[in-house]
Amino acid sequence: MEHIPAPAIDFISLAPALILSVFGMLVLLMDLFAGKNKNLLVFASLVGLVLAGVSAFAPKALPVVSFGGSYVVDHLSVFFTLIFVFSSALTILLSIEYNPRNGIRAGEYYALILFCTVGMILLASATDLIMIFLGIEVVSICLYVLAGIKRGDVKSNEAALKYFLLGAFATGFLVYGMTLLYGATGTTKLAGIAEVIHSGQTNSDTLLLLGTVLLIIGFGFKVASVPFHMWAPDVYEGAPSPVTAFMAVGPKAAALVAFYRVFATAIPEIGTTWDTLLMVVAVATMVIGNFGAIVQTNIKRLLAYSSISHVGYLLIAIIARNSLGGSAIAYYMMAYAFMIFGTFGIVILLGEKNSENLEIKNYAGLGVKQPAIALCMTVFMLSLGGMPPFAGFIAKFYIFGAAIKEGYVVLVVIAVLNSVVSLYYYLKIVVLMYMKDSERELELSMGPITLAVVAIAVFGTIEMGLFPDPILQLTQ
Repeated sequence: MEHIPAPAIDFISLAPALILSVFGMLVLLMDLFAGKNKNLLVFASLVGLVLAGVSAFAPKALPVVSFGGSYVVDHLSVFFTLIFVFSSALTILLSIEYNPRNGIRAGEYYALILFCTVGMILLASATDLIMIFLGIEVVSICLYVLAGIKRGDVKSNEAALKYFLLGAFATGFLVYGMTLLYGATGTTKLAGIAEVIHSGQTNSDTLLLLGTVLLIIGFGFKVASVPFHMWAPDVYEGAPSPVTAFMAVGPKAAALVAFYRVFATAIPEIGTTWDTLLMVVAVATMVIGNFGAIVQTNIKRLLAYSSISHVGYLLIAIIARNSLGGSAIAYYMMAYAFMIFGTFGIVILLGEKNSENLEIKNYAGLGVKQPAIALCMTVFMLSLGGMPPFAGFIAKFYIFGAAIKEGYVVLVVIAVLNSVVSLYYYLKIVVLMYMKDSERELELSMGPITLAVVAIAVFGTIEMGLFPDPILQLTQ
């Protein structure tokens, strides 16, 4: 019997995923003996994330290829690993004071965040359709549970159920698309697919095009692009606030980098057949996201529609499919992490034991009662709207630059006009805080750790806006 050599595995390059897997299992074991006090689990989770972040820089000569070309550690995946570790750490920090106040005593909460981070790392490094599917499923299963972790809350249960049903439906499209691509090219490796297409030896062009369309649908569900965004507002509203912030950043960044790898690496040569479809999706996502946000009265639903519109801008980088595009997505998601975690930090600060005070009208008078918090919220809102000198402006500028370089001027003009529209609902919150009197007594739960997260987020949002060069160089 012929001996088949095992695929080469570089354990140093796999270190972040391995470390987090070990710490995830360790946290589950520790939970057996932790009782009601979960502080030890928090500490272990944060240590695991720090070690994973440090180990991401261990491989010296990049790229490092493992599993027979199915997994690659390159500059793009290392930077995204840092985004994942950072967003997971901020989620855990926001949860320290939020969870006891809202009766979330599940120790597996922290383990699920670590396992979800493992899935995100797999997605960022995957260069094979099977590995991408594995990464997506690890992330999705963790998020289904995290969305419904407030077991006594009907809205949280509803969010988990909707997310699970629609997520399973989307996975079907994704797997079917991958199957058709395999049928058309005879390989699941992204580089192999590109090679077959380049040589003109595809088994069926029809299968190839159908597979591409189904992949756009599958990834569209995962990143919440229009018309596959229906789950996002309900799930964002029902999930615990730290989990909502986490979903808006880490898993979205992971799905976007996988989306980018597939379309920029595997099928760029048939770009003329899918970029028109993706442009329509991007424009619809920006327009419906922004106009959907305008009519919202709930802050989490507003941020959900806002998040949808930001996906529209990010899709422009995928359409550009140049080296700037990958760097632009990386920079944008790092900036977005600061803005979103800061905003949700303030949402958590305004919450009370039996009410999260999610109505936008509850922010009225915040500028008088808590001027420092209102100023922080103003920074995040202006940055999300793309106003200089904040990180959001540089992030959009970088994406638009990548698109203009490839000649997509009309698409950039539409995106700029949508950015102007988005300022309406961001500034609506600022006007409420400074121009309206509060109808009720504001009772902020000024938790020091949540305040620290808001402070970190403000610093990051301003620093990345004023001094973007160090981060830009890292992304490249």
